[in-house]
Amino acid sequence: MSWTDDRVELLKKLWADGLSASQIAGELGGITRNAVIGKVHRLGLSGRAKSPSSATPRPRKARTGGHMLRVTRPAIRGNTALAFDYDVEPEPELMEIPMEQRKSLLQLNDRSCHWPIGDPGSSDFYFCGGDTVNELPYCAYHSRVAYQPASDRRREKRSFRG
Repeated sequence: MSWTDDRVELLKKLWADGLSASQIAGELGGITRNAVIGKVHRLGLSGRAKSPSSATPRPRKARTGGHMLRVTRPAIRGNTALAFDYDVEPEPELMEIPMEQRKSLLQLNDRSCHWPIGDPGSSDFYFCGGDTVNELPYCAYHSRVAYQPASDRRREKRSFRG
């Protein structure tokens, strides 16, 4: 079916009344929801009546502190892919990256750490730039942060299900 003047006027009325694109397609007949959406955008229709249910915000469920459980990572040595010492992991806020080590996106190569630092939209965004380990994209510290052995992930998941 084509968009006649009468169908366009009915579309505008139904849209202003707050009907969904699916409801309008059903009302008009012979067209899809996507055809309705496309026509609405081409016509530049925007102002819609708010439905009563979406005008009032839903109340949130109260959180209880008892559901969250912090699990400390044990020291893992020996038969792991990366074999890092998890006991000596510095806090992320405490790690200072020297200015001469920091790299922009254009300065990165296969041997520099690709860990992003800061907000990509800000002017002081950079990448760690440290030397990578074991053909990974990160330095030793950021590899410890990024990669967890599968046994640890399974153990932590089980403890949260509790």
